[in-house]
Amino acid sequence: MNLRELEQGSGKVIHLPDEHSTIRLLRSSAERNRYSNAQIDDYYPGLTYQAPLRLQLKATFSHSIDTLKGTAGFGFWNVPFAPGTRRLRFPKAAWFFFGSPPLNLPFVMGVPGHGFKASTIDATHPLFFTLLPMAPIGFLLMRIRPVYRRLWRIGQHAIRADETLLNLDITESHLYQLDWLPGKIIFSIDDEIMYSTRYSPTGKMGFVAWIDNQYAVVTPQGNFGWGLLEESESQWLDIRDLSIQPL
Repeated sequence: MNLRELEQGSGKVIHLPDEHSTIRLLRSSAERNRYSNAQIDDYYPGLTYQAPLRLQLKATFSHSIDTLKGTAGFGFWNVPFAPGTRRLRFPKAAWFFFGSPPLNLPFVMGVPGHGFKASTIDATHPLFFTLLPMAPIGFLLMRIRPVYRRLWRIGQHAIRADETLLNLDITESHLYQLDWLPGKIIFSIDDEIMYSTRYSPTGKMGFVAWIDNQYAVVTPQGNFGWGLLEESESQWLDIRDLSIQPL
């Protein structure tokens, strides 16, 4: 696996001197006016992975779900905003994803818009493009709660969004596994299945693991936002025993 290392702002990628070849993604104190990110990925020069695949790695976070700031995670995605290109891809991903408030991405009805999740999305499905011209009217209608409860299930299906909150101590080392199959994704932690979904992204994606200080707001009601968080403490994500194998 040929991993690219990306360091932005206070972000650093550190190779720890241990027997596991641990990679520490370190984000030192973060500022509101500077984007900071530590990341490893393998999606340049192009996306290479497609189902069926198994991702396995061990991960340890420096802080708990309640005290970690920004976003962090690991898994597969398609890099919607690829640097150096003018092409905008609609997003698709299958990953273990963390986001702290004020991040708010409530794509799945009944699941909060922030937290640590097993999550998948694929906004490249034909139904999404069919409904896209009606999005401005849809945003307004979604502000009426009974209409939202009825219509958003269609929207959720159109973007193939599915996820569940994960409640565990992320400061302890856990074995994370993601089985990306045609027509199914299985998320496991410490050899226990935590969630499975039939919403499996099609086509190719790349691997990414990161920790940064940003947040985003995208809601069915048409609320959009983005910003950076300030944090005086260093925070990090340790990755080791990483493997991606065909099934």
